[in-house]
Amino acid sequence: MKSKSTQIDQKISNEEINNQLKYLNLLAKQFPTVQSASSEIINLEAILKLPKGTEHFLSDIHGEYEIFSHVLRNGSGVIRQKIEDVFKNTLRKFVKDELATLIYYPEEKLALIEKRENNLEEWYAVTLQRLIEVTRSTASKYTRSKVRKALPADFSYIIEELLHESPTSQNKAKYYEGIIETIIRIERATEFIIAICKLIQQLAIDRLHIVGDIFDRGPYPEKVMDKLLEYHAVDVQWGNHDIIWMGSAAGIKPLIANLIRISARYMNLDTIEDGYGISLLPLATFAMDTYKDDPCELFQPKLGENSHPKSKQVLMVSKMQKAISIIQFKLEAEIIKRNPQFEMDDRNLLHLMDLKNGTITIDGKTHKLKDSYFPTIDPKSPYQLSTEEHEVMEKLKTSFLQSERLKKHVKFLYAKGSMYLKYNNNLLFHGCLPLNADGSFAEMTIGTQKISGSKLLDKFDVFARKAYFTRNDKDQDVVARDHTYYLWCGPKSPLFGKQKMATFERYFIREKETHKEEKNAYFILNNDEKLLNNILQEFGLDVSSAHLINGHVPVKAKKGESPIRANGKLLIIDGGMSVAYQKVTGISGYTLIYNSYGLILVAHQTFNSAAEAIEEETDILSNITHLEPNSSRKTVKDTDGGKQLRQQIEDLEMLLTAYRKGLVKEKR
Repeated sequence: MKSKSTQIDQKISNEEINNQLKYLNLLAKQFPTVQSASSEIINLEAILKLPKGTEHFLSDIHGEYEIFSHVLRNGSGVIRQKIEDVFKNTLRKFVKDELATLIYYPEEKLALIEKRENNLEEWYAVTLQRLIEVTRSTASKYTRSKVRKALPADFSYIIEELLHESPTSQNKAKYYEGIIETIIRIERATEFIIAICKLIQQLAIDRLHIVGDIFDRGPYPEKVMDKLLEYHAVDVQWGNHDIIWMGSAAGIKPLIANLIRISARYMNLDTIEDGYGISLLPLATFAMDTYKDDPCELFQPKLGENSHPKSKQVLMVSKMQKAISIIQFKLEAEIIKRNPQFEMDDRNLLHLMDLKNGTITIDGKTHKLKDSYFPTIDPKSPYQLSTEEHEVMEKLKTSFLQSERLKKHVKFLYAKGSMYLKYNNNLLFHGCLPLNADGSFAEMTIGTQKISGSKLLDKFDVFARKAYFTRNDKDQDVVARDHTYYLWCGPKSPLFGKQKMATFERYFIREKETHKEEKNAYFILNNDEKLLNNILQEFGLDVSSAHLINGHVPVKAKKGESPIRANGKLLIIDGGMSVAYQKVTGISGYTLIYNSYGLILVAHQTFNSAAEAIEEETDILSNITHLEPNSSRKTVKDTDGGKQLRQQIEDLEMLLTAYRKGLVKEKR
């Protein structure tokens, strides 16, 4: 029987090695001997047999930091399941509830427990052992090397010893007990518990996918971004509400105006001013001067329970919203006129108004305007900014470009984000793939080409990057900037997915037929399995097992809508994490888990507050659906990472053969 090394050497020809000699000599610097290359092959082959890591999918966070943070902490039920797996029926439910809450919120829960417990040292001893058991189970699917890299620096050696020593071992039982006793005696138990709870959170999820829309509506998108910046493994598929912030950070004025208008509409200007240090004083001053006698009732923001509609702050925000809306309509017109191929001429409506009679004529039909007080609109040149409006926008643009926190967050979105992602044979994008009514891929003219399908998304990805990274250039990329604006509200934008954004009509026209925003055919046809397979095939995925994962359109769960479409090929996980949507959806959102056993869809109950979750030990998981159990447990070998490891193994085997044949010399 031939040895394994002989089989490898025969499999790899001298010609193949000679073609790769330059690369093999570089690889030899990292693995300078037969022994080091062999050890790495053994290590990589072993890793391929480990269970696949757990992926966590979230979408449409919309600034709702508290619920986002809670879902991140509990891993959409992954941590609770680990507790159940470890302790089964050996602990009562209320004990498991307390342990789960401690892992989710270690600092806050410890503060309550330390006030409550009479024998704190005993509680520490029992809890530390339980936490070590949960950590051991959570870490069991990873190599020691990967776990070691995740360990908190202050306690890395101690945790590693506890994880790999059993308290029931005859030889090491006293050693194990001694470590825990000493941690308690030297008063480091609190810090140790906090560190190990955060380690469990990290090990529970191997990778986090954010399927778009971090920003707008909710109060704290900047806190969500800060949390993502420190997360150990994350990617983002841009949503329409992300691109508006990305474009604003690039200084694209109509997107800045849109962003401020939306923030004013949802009474979230604090995000801009306090979160990102961007002064809105120029706009506030201009709005109060220009609309001082105008109640701006159509522009009253959506208010929370504690806000009064006639408060000075609400009145000021109403005026600011009206002021920036008119500026927005003017700024958008410039881009639309410059790009007739966008087919957005129907969005330029100011010139159709008859301010003397307070009407507007659209498609031959005359409508009475709900508000016709527009002191900054010149009927002869309705799209020209007034001198004051121009000055306001210049100051706002400068503030957006200079915000350091916004720069940091947007650079992260470019580094970790994209228009779409193919990952472990799943396709992730936020909105839609633009389709025609017959299900064919809709074409868009860009330059001299007509582009559709995956190539259209690739082109938009390039435009979005160019718009930001050339923002300070003397000759800015106008084409890229215009197409980044188009991504926000263009009829064939994969992030928007509607024929038009009827902002003007919703503000000023009573007739609701003018408010209609016709959805792209994708949202009508996406229950067709054959169509979904065509889309998956367009992106080069194996349609027999691939899925498409979307956000963007809230699933109206309380009306019986299902997030599962096309016989499970499409999963829509926007279920209402945003409080603004929960009256429609009836829940606090869907999330998705993909572990070594299969896909799990999780629906979340309405979330009240972190304080309630901590004090009452409540969780928000309401319905867990095992969508698609794997026929056999998936391992690293079955993942995209596994493909990369197999390629590394092939390269190392070629290096081994080169060493044995003397074509590359060992560097001892």
